[in-house]
Amino acid sequence: MPLADEFQELLDALPSDWTDLELDLRIDEERYVDAATLLVTCNAQPYSNHDWHFHLIVAHQFGHAASAPTTHGTLRLLDEAGIDGELILREVRAGRVEVTQMWGRPESVRQEFRRIRSQ
Repeated sequence: MPLADEFQELLDALPSDWTDLELDLRIDEERYVDAATLLVTCNAQPYSNHDWHFHLIVAHQFGHAASAPTTHGTLRLLDEAGIDGELILREVRAGRVEVTQMWGRPESVRQEFRRIRSQ
């Protein structure tokens, strides 16, 4: 199964309140450099001495990680380049909320922030 489709299946199986997830990616070692240049777009972290090649962190609505659409697009690039791989879910976090300092901001900003985050 293509990596992008596998990732989409994984996302579809998650609860709606997931906040971030961690994935490991193993790719064809002969295409490691090609894969690394494509994986830069989703900030994949290479493992040095591990049986998996890359560690990906994906954010749902907020956080210091690549967005799900960006990660999906990057995996699609790997598929289109003919780079085979294996993806495994390591950890999912759900139910966390973003904390933002609202002191000194007008009520209209607070309401807009709540409206955007409640979707």
